[in-house]
Amino acid sequence: MRKVNTHTMEEHTWCSPRGRFSGAGKQVSEALGRKPASTDLMERHPFDVEILRIPAGKTPYPYHSHSAQWEFYHVISGAGTVRHEAGETPVESGDAFLFQPGEAHGITNTGSEDMIVYVVADNPVGESSYFPDSEKWMVRSPKRALIRSESIDYFDGEE
Repeated sequence: MRKVNTHTMEEHTWCSPRGRFSGAGKQVSEALGRKPASTDLMERHPFDVEILRIPAGKTPYPYHSHSAQWEFYHVISGAGTVRHEAGETPVESGDAFLFQPGEAHGITNTGSEDMIVYVVADNPVGESSYFPDSEKWMVRSPKRALIRSESIDYFDGEE
């Protein structure tokens, strides 16, 4: 059995260059031995667990969707707003919600205290993400790269 105590785990913080996006996370799955760059499913684990801390007034990640990944969120404390394709929905402690592949989403802490959220993702190999606001793609295979391109026809360059 593998075991960690999340109270003693190191928290990793990040902030975008201009400070619009900011957050902190405890990578529970990695502490339990998950190797994110591996393509071996026994090393990747079938799901990824993060304890996400969002400072007051901040958004941790840009609005995005996943090509293959499901994400489950459970708000442990605090309050915020979830942006999704149909608009925005307020969330608070005790709320749980799910995004399936292709559903764009983002979360913002609208409260005055840190917001704590458990995030569980199914961690597919070859996952990519799309960022509608900036029209860019992130491709993981299993490493990550960002690209931006104009739409082309399916058969472009094929005939």
